[in-house]
Amino acid sequence: MKFARPATKFAVLAIAGVTVLAACGKSSTSGGGSTTLGPSGAFGTVPAASGTPHGGTVTFAEPPGATPNWILPIITAANDSVFTVLSFDYEMWRPLYWFVKGVAPAETPAMSLAEEPKWSNGDKTVTITMKSNYKWSDGKPITSQDVLFWIDEMKAAVKESPANWAGYTPKTGIPDELASATTPNASTIVINLKKAYNPSWFIEDQFSSIQPMPSHAWAKASANGPILNFTNPANATKIYNYLSAQSKSVGTYATNPLWQVVDGPYKLSSFNSTTEAFGMTPNATYGGPESKKVLNLTGVPFTSDTAEYNAVKAGSIDVGYVPLANVPQIKSVESGGYNAFGYPDFGWNYMAYNFKDTTGDFNNIIGQLYIRQAIAHLQDESGIIHAFFNGAGGEAYGPVPSIPVSPFTPSNAKTAPYPFSVSAAVALLKGHGWTVTPNGTDVCKSAGTGATQCGAGIPAGTKLTFPLVYNTSPSIIGEQATDLASEAKKAGITISLSSDNFNHMIANDNDPASPKTIDKWAVEDFGGFTDSTYPTTLGVFNSTGSSNLGGYASPEADKLIQASVTSSNPAAVTAEASYLTQQQVGLFQPNPDLVQVWKKTLSGPPASFETLTQYNLNPEYWYFTK
Repeated sequence: MKFARPATKFAVLAIAGVTVLAACGKSSTSGGGSTTLGPSGAFGTVPAASGTPHGGTVTFAEPPGATPNWILPIITAANDSVFTVLSFDYEMWRPLYWFVKGVAPAETPAMSLAEEPKWSNGDKTVTITMKSNYKWSDGKPITSQDVLFWIDEMKAAVKESPANWAGYTPKTGIPDELASATTPNASTIVINLKKAYNPSWFIEDQFSSIQPMPSHAWAKASANGPILNFTNPANATKIYNYLSAQSKSVGTYATNPLWQVVDGPYKLSSFNSTTEAFGMTPNATYGGPESKKVLNLTGVPFTSDTAEYNAVKAGSIDVGYVPLANVPQIKSVESGGYNAFGYPDFGWNYMAYNFKDTTGDFNNIIGQLYIRQAIAHLQDESGIIHAFFNGAGGEAYGPVPSIPVSPFTPSNAKTAPYPFSVSAAVALLKGHGWTVTPNGTDVCKSAGTGATQCGAGIPAGTKLTFPLVYNTSPSIIGEQATDLASEAKKAGITISLSSDNFNHMIANDNDPASPKTIDKWAVEDFGGFTDSTYPTTLGVFNSTGSSNLGGYASPEADKLIQASVTSSNPAAVTAEASYLTQQQVGLFQPNPDLVQVWKKTLSGPPASFETLTQYNLNPEYWYFTK
């Protein structure tokens, strides 16, 4: 399942003039001296675990406008963010399979709740066995019934609305393609599918999205009601409606007994519904890997990157980040008592187009490939990395990045398929019937569907102008939006800019989740998505995807995406990514490095700090050394 994320939560200093694809070795930093590189493309290294473990409370920074706002482990499309899921929900309810390993898009088996699934019947039957070391915080074992409970409640959720589960795609995977799910014993669940699927995709995307829920405590329709048979669809609907209503009651998160039954390393102890600051305490019954002195956890929200960076400079936060604008000061941060490590997230940043916005015939305009190609020609990725990222980023042109290393990156996403060139953009527009007025607004002169005309549904006299709303945090999103508007103006494309915050954007500038606002936005830049380790864009760029924010629809893309999830050929997902890159289904942007800083008095296994760059939070491994 994809998780929405801002363009970057953290930043890092990289070699001046060199992208994040630099090899391992020594790099000179702008702060002076040299820093040893760790994994290829990284800035800095994570020190080995050391010191005598001590307990305490670790504080970590919550970026502005991106605090958690949903708690039920069936994530809605409107709340599908890395901050709500990976950094909050996963602390309390772990997924069936854990797919991140340091900076690598790979599984960490010890953190998975189940043994590796066993496939049979031509990849149409899968048997999953739960591990015995994981249990609920009230002492009850995690059983196959808890997996089935999640599945049946998710079915009830999407029956009411497809947007009630962010991972839902009609007629693909869970739940539509489940022929049956049975629990022959307390530790085993057997799932039969209606057709064969790619096991890699199903494990890494579908099964990794399942968060078993405590059926013995949650299968009820009211606070004091009886436990119901959730396998009865009518009961499942009543249960979902109750749990969903409780999840909307943000002010009761820390006091509602429901949310105290967890299987993850932490239990929620406090939640401020105004600021969304929260506190967590260790779950004493957690059965997964952890340190000898598990720390209490406090999420500290910030109203701006500047405020967060000031907290880092003052040493008042244990785990924080360095905004890109402050990258040149990284040495002073390190000398102030912090370690620093940076790496790009496995995912993509982009400006999302709204292919359904009829305002000013924008749907017909953006539906033309030559228009999207022209816009791509107006983005100077190299210049953006140099000017706004302080050299700390890599050029990226499609939904599968070059780093972290993946075998699925297509060749046309490694270099610019539409290199920066205002003149190339102008030539495309003139060649398709537009009167181009640099520093003015272009007008469609030749309406029609011919090769040299504006295209279907674009009347003569149509002006090439549209609004673009961007996320205010981090500031590099607005800087990129402003830069694009400036370059576009040179080609006669008028882009009007406005700002918003992350949570509001993904809830409202979202065609599946908010159909009433379809004609209220044309282009948005909230950030991007984090890929699953098998990086199909199912759910985002297939025509029926619940996270298809702008309603992109292409029979060819649907066919390629379907092949990615049903074919056992790993080249299928590369072909999918290649097509989407060529089609420029959004304006793909460079990927900034993400840098996390943490107090030198905080230690733990290196991978537990490396994984912060992938938006995952694993403080159960950490401890203070003094």
